[in-house]
Amino acid sequence: MVKLMKKLREIFINISKLIKKYFLLVSKFLLGNIGIIYMLLPFIAMDLITRILGSNINFYQTYRFVPNFFTIIWAFLFVGISLCFKRKIGRWVYLSFNIIFMIFYLLNNVYYSMTNNFFNFSLLESTSEGSPYIIDAIKNCDIWVYLCFILIIGLTIFGFKSFPKNLNTDKYRWAKVVIIFIALHSVTPLFLGRANSDLVWSTWKNPRNVYNLFNDSNKSMRVSGLLEYSVRGIYITYFKGQDKNKDELEFLQEVYQEKTIAQPNSYTGIFEGKNVIFLQLEGIDNWLISKETTPTLYKMMNNSINFNNHYSFYTGGGSTFNSEFAVNAGFISPLSYTQNAYSFNKNFFPYSMPNMFKNEGYAINAFHMNYGEYYSRTINYKNWGFDNYYGLLDMYEYKNYEYRLDRELIENTEFSNLMFPEDTKFIDYIITYSSHLPFTNTKGVCKQLYDLDNAENEVVEFMEMTEEECVKRQVQETDYMVSLLLSKLKEKKILDETVIVVFTDHYLYTLEDESILEKYKTTSNNLVNKTPFFIWSNGMKKVNFNKVTSQLSILPTVLNLFGISYDPNNYIGTDALGKSYESLVFFSDYSWYDGNVYVEDGEVTNKKKISESELERKNELINYLARKNDLTLKYNYFKTKK
Repeated sequence: MVKLMKKLREIFINISKLIKKYFLLVSKFLLGNIGIIYMLLPFIAMDLITRILGSNINFYQTYRFVPNFFTIIWAFLFVGISLCFKRKIGRWVYLSFNIIFMIFYLLNNVYYSMTNNFFNFSLLESTSEGSPYIIDAIKNCDIWVYLCFILIIGLTIFGFKSFPKNLNTDKYRWAKVVIIFIALHSVTPLFLGRANSDLVWSTWKNPRNVYNLFNDSNKSMRVSGLLEYSVRGIYITYFKGQDKNKDELEFLQEVYQEKTIAQPNSYTGIFEGKNVIFLQLEGIDNWLISKETTPTLYKMMNNSINFNNHYSFYTGGGSTFNSEFAVNAGFISPLSYTQNAYSFNKNFFPYSMPNMFKNEGYAINAFHMNYGEYYSRTINYKNWGFDNYYGLLDMYEYKNYEYRLDRELIENTEFSNLMFPEDTKFIDYIITYSSHLPFTNTKGVCKQLYDLDNAENEVVEFMEMTEEECVKRQVQETDYMVSLLLSKLKEKKILDETVIVVFTDHYLYTLEDESILEKYKTTSNNLVNKTPFFIWSNGMKKVNFNKVTSQLSILPTVLNLFGISYDPNNYIGTDALGKSYESLVFFSDYSWYDGNVYVEDGEVTNKKKISESELERKNELINYLARKNDLTLKYNYFKTKK
């Protein structure tokens, strides 16, 4: 071991000496050929200007080492290659590199000015859809993009004229340039830190994961810089081959070979033509919906189609977003490989909830308090087919954390008016926040509400609240928002024309005191994921539905209720109100529950009875559904499906 350490130390010292030697040589060379530094400037300017113009993206500041170093080594490569030719040819090689990246500069900045997203090459596959808007995009682009472009042209001309006249020739120069570039380029990503090897909710903001996946245009630009972003984008879009497994592709072809139409039932089309509000509740468990704590939600639940055996399960990093993914796309985070749901924003989802309703003429928007960059929501919601994702923090400046109170979604009149477009049917996807941790009145939402409740008292003696008391108070805030939403619908005279689909993103796993949950529900296995799900329309009578459902059931069930024709095979879940609905939910460890037996590792664990043949059939069904889910996402199958 000691010998190995000594050997490694020697290698490290030798590499350090070599780097120092080359650094001194390069420095000496540059000082003797100042024109080369001038030649680097337009490339550096293009990148810096692009990232400065995109500095509203609240991720990886412009001054950080990695993107700047990527730009410098790419600029050295292009200039170095140009210098391998005689001056007459080399200047035009240099100019060609500049023109290429000036085009990338304009593509990215004009597109960002129009959409708040940087350009990626997969967009070229839909140029026919965007071509009518090109002239408007160019006209309405931020004037600074063009003013800075003039500066870049000037720097390019200056670099062109500064090309060295009497540069010593070296027939191996190109090899040295390439070798040094490859060496520096290969180590640069290491400075982004370590990637998450396991799925965690915050993977979306780990710079190394962002760089490795390269599927979020905005964050990828921030960690890479314009030059690396452009070259890597071309490589990933057109050259990076995906390992294709013949058996997996044959499985998918077999799965999707037949087109079917969902069979109608007694609930088909009962809400046809009405508006829809998807109300995704943050962490509101079943035991929290009561007449005392949440009177509005309680009353709605008791006048609705109520799914009493519903599960919002966790299958990967970001349990909140996993529910959004399931409800909108009809799929869940993969079970068999590590990739978060929000990393599939370049996949095609032609049968997503927004796309299916858009065909019926709906305006479709999402509303939340958080920035659109969180979980890459802006990009994902656009990819699913939403018209807009609206975040309070993107649109307004707050000094006193008002945005954390769900009431702000409605009491901010300008914001809430966006939820109710005139002269068209609409779908709103509203995500609440107030029942988020921490659950203490010394900080967070609970403290905010505690201070608000005692604002009129001249003398307030602080009384510490228990975690359970805080949870209930925070849930009351969400319930208050729902009451404001109903009042707004009534005020707009569209209450009777609007259906509200209410569901919880996940059970309240964020409690520190686990004994609180143990008082109210099973916590020994995945059945702890039981959560509320009901569909409300004004004047309805309660209908109890006791079969097992999950997030995957929501989209096909809603499509049927609104009379929208669809192919059930395009989703993992099925219409929960259908005559042939299979009462079943499966979890990330492949355990499952059908309302009778709970099966783990293929075996019944809750002392209920099921026949061997039925147990085998359902075990096989779970494996089939999980495989269909994972491979459809892995191969972006809907992109090629005809």
